[in-house]
Amino acid sequence: MKLKVMRLILFLSFLFLQSALFGQMLDPVKWRYKMEHDGGREYTIIFEAKIDEGWTVYSQFIEGDGPIPTSINYEPEEGFKKLGDAEEIGSKWEGYDEFFEMDVTKYKADQPFILKQKIRVNKNTDVIKGYLTYMACDKEKCLPPTDVDFEFKVGNEEVIAEGETPEAEEEDDGFVDPVEWAFDIEKKKDKYILKYTSEIQDGWTVYSQFSSDEGPIPTSINYETEGIEVIDNKEKGKSKKGPDPLFDNVVVVKFYHNKPFVIEQSLDGNLTGEVKGYLTYMACNNEGCLPPTDVDFIFDLDNLTARIAPPPSFPSDDMASGNPFTDGNYVDQRVESIRETYETPLGDCKGGEESGDRSMWTSFIFGFLGGLLALLTPCVFPMIPLTVSFFTKDTKRKGWMNGLIYAASIIVIYVAMGLLLTAIFGPEALNRLSTNWIANTLFFIIFVVFAFSFFGYYEITLPSSWSTKSDSMADKGGIIGIFFMAFTLALVSFSCTGPIIGSAIVSAASNAVGPAIVMLGFAIALALPFGLFAAFPAWLNTLPQSGGWMNSVKVVLGFLELALAFKFLSVADMTNHWDFLKYELFMGLWVIIFALMALYLFGVIKFPHDSPLKKLSIPRGTLALATAIFTGYLVTGFFTNEKTGNYNSLALMSGLAPPAHYNFFKPPAEVDPEIKKQYPSYTMCANNIPCFKDYYEGVEYARKIDKPIFLDHTGYGCVNCRKVEEHIWVRDMIRDKLIDSLVLISLYVDDDKKIEDVKITVRDSTTKIRNIGNKNADFQIVNFEQNTQPLYVIMTPDERVIAKPRGYRQNEGVKEYNEYIECGLETFESLK
Repeated sequence: MKLKVMRLILFLSFLFLQSALFGQMLDPVKWRYKMEHDGGREYTIIFEAKIDEGWTVYSQFIEGDGPIPTSINYEPEEGFKKLGDAEEIGSKWEGYDEFFEMDVTKYKADQPFILKQKIRVNKNTDVIKGYLTYMACDKEKCLPPTDVDFEFKVGNEEVIAEGETPEAEEEDDGFVDPVEWAFDIEKKKDKYILKYTSEIQDGWTVYSQFSSDEGPIPTSINYETEGIEVIDNKEKGKSKKGPDPLFDNVVVVKFYHNKPFVIEQSLDGNLTGEVKGYLTYMACNNEGCLPPTDVDFIFDLDNLTARIAPPPSFPSDDMASGNPFTDGNYVDQRVESIRETYETPLGDCKGGEESGDRSMWTSFIFGFLGGLLALLTPCVFPMIPLTVSFFTKDTKRKGWMNGLIYAASIIVIYVAMGLLLTAIFGPEALNRLSTNWIANTLFFIIFVVFAFSFFGYYEITLPSSWSTKSDSMADKGGIIGIFFMAFTLALVSFSCTGPIIGSAIVSAASNAVGPAIVMLGFAIALALPFGLFAAFPAWLNTLPQSGGWMNSVKVVLGFLELALAFKFLSVADMTNHWDFLKYELFMGLWVIIFALMALYLFGVIKFPHDSPLKKLSIPRGTLALATAIFTGYLVTGFFTNEKTGNYNSLALMSGLAPPAHYNFFKPPAEVDPEIKKQYPSYTMCANNIPCFKDYYEGVEYARKIDKPIFLDHTGYGCVNCRKVEEHIWVRDMIRDKLIDSLVLISLYVDDDKKIEDVKITVRDSTTKIRNIGNKNADFQIVNFEQNTQPLYVIMTPDERVIAKPRGYRQNEGVKEYNEYIECGLETFESLK
């Protein structure tokens, strides 16, 4: 049970990493393999791995619930005898692995990792084959276990066989066709055996006939000839069974590229003539799935031949373009106005790119505000007059110079800390902190611990020996002494500044240089008063006296830390589909936290280190009133939005609270019954946004109300489609436009609802339109020459493309998506 849990954690870690991994597919280990003849019937099989710098591969000899050990697996194991265990050679490291919390043996990149297995083959053995399984990890992550297939022919040469792991193939951004099918037939005794064989490209999988219907579309064979009854149904190939993250971890069986996926079905041997039908399959990779595809076949039982069904005679060129179902057996969904404007749209809408300068300025300002807060804490504020008075003992000029050196030292120390964080964890790991459920759960725990430290129940400090050593270095005087005075301040003030710094860094971690930028802002704010008061010591008289108000600042920060903690837990909850911290619970917790904060500021409740509150000062009373007002504002988040029938999303809680549709008590809203009556496909799509699921109904409605079309090519099994809907469409600025300014048409390419009148697409004259998904996929292909989802297109009601079609973008945010839509709307208005 422990092993299953550990592997599930690894699998979820991989799922968290996949958005980054598909931006650049990681392949840090290259394997070569060969077999050497030792004499007689003895051979040595040699596997050699070249490991990229920073990565490791684990030994065969690992026990317990840890990493997947490297293993050599033979298929079959008969025909030879292993002479002892495989020998391992390389740059070996043994010790405690913090990632798996256990002792491990692993091999580093310094030298090639080599496995040598001695075997003695039997007299009649011709081939030794199987696969090697390994796991590669670096300091931040582990890739999923990977298999490397091998095959050796037994002979007398010194080197019998040699191979190398194939390079990953580049994937076309447009049309993708990763599976090829072939058909064969033979007769054995009293039955026919029909064989369906697929060649699957590397990186893709096809699902078994026996996978759950709750997940992907299983491969299926459908006979159109009457009277066909399957006697036996087998399948073979390189398969694995387990939870599939593309379909909410539904347990599936899927076949990989390593071996052909073969289905064998047996029919009654007394049948004669031709057997016709079609095979349906779905191909997926780790990013998503292509729409289900049909392959027509014909088996000639009399002549024992099999073939893909030949194309029927092509329809005449005068078929009515734009009509979804034309005369005869053909369907032509080509829309010439779309095809003419697809490459050269009416508007130049690129959607814009996020400004790095703006992002860095945001991080800097956030850090600067954190530094100002830190100044008000009891760990820092009393240090200002003490430190400045030390500098002013000498001449005015020297005191001013020493104060500047002290302030500059503070900046250098904190910026160095930010750079060190990036160096230790790496920019990629920091960039992924915002979505990693494990990291966000850890942040939740840390922030709760920080909050109760601020409340005064305990104190978090660094080891006293650190500050003692730093203080002794400060006694040396000069620039070095002043630097260590600043370093001592950083150490002794950690109990107050640590939680603030942590909050700022986590918020800035989405940028590779974010920690350094936020630390720069924090350090400047912290250093500014020391430099200014050293230059103008008379200003010290304007500072308020130290007192109980500083502890109140800490307690207020504790409430803010506690509130932010639930923000991180909410991210973990939604990312990992725990479904417990939904909108109502999250908002309720925030109402309670800020209500308690208001009561504290009004003096109703107290914490351990609070001084008696004799009277309510104007600043404290103002803050208490503002907190009470904000609490009331949070309560309005439980009001019902009349437009959507859902909770009223609060602008100030955008990005903090879960989306309003992620709730316990609000069922999806109903669409306008009058529109529904006229257009049956009109329904609620993602985030309670009204949409049409039939293209032609949506176009007719758009023409009727003269609004532009937002065409959404999507799928129920499309992971990236869900990412856009859950993280971008849910935002008010996007959602309002999709509801009020556009006509949303969502075409699901994997909708398996059958179409009674089956047609053949003119695209290739072989593909049949048997269900709604076939129809929608065909529309996308013939008009936009792409078959991957999501694909978004903004069009005029008369079916001209306004903005260049837009697919999934790995790092796209609300800003870019909103600019894309706004550009489309502005172009549409200008055309009018």
